[in-house]
Amino acid sequence: QVQLVESGGGLVQAGGSLRLSCAASGRPFSGYVVAWFRQAPGKEREFVATVNWSADNTYYADSVKGRFTISRDIAKNMVSLQMNSLKPEDTAVYYCAADRRTWIGVRLRDYAYWGQGTQVTVSS
Repeated sequence: QVQLVESGGGLVQAGGSLRLSCAASGRPFSGYVVAWFRQAPGKEREFVATVNWSADNTYYADSVKGRFTISRDIAKNMVSLQMNSLKPEDTAVYYCAADRRTWIGVRLRDYAYWGQGTQVTVSS
C-alpha cells in the first residue's frame, strides 16, 4: 500500500503561481498512475490532471489546460503540479490520488489511494 502526502498549498494572489507536491511512502510509485483532484467549498471533488507511470501521457481538465502542468520525478518518488496564472475559482483543497495500473483516468473511483489534501486559496 502506498501513502500519499501533499504539500505546497497556500495563499496567493490572482495571477500568481504555486507548486504542489505529492510524495509517496510505503512503496515506490513505480507502476502507479497519479492524479490531482480538487474540491471547492460546497462542490463535488473534480478531476484536475493526471500522469501515467512513464510520464509520456498526461491529461488535463479544460479549466486548467495551459495553466497547470503535472510532472513526476521517478527518482524522488514524487509528482508535482505547477499552477500558473491562478484564478480565484482555483481555490480548493487539492488532493493527490494514485492507483496501480498503466492507463490514466479522470473519475474518483479510478483511484484507490488518496492523500489528505492541501489548501490552495487564490485572492482576487
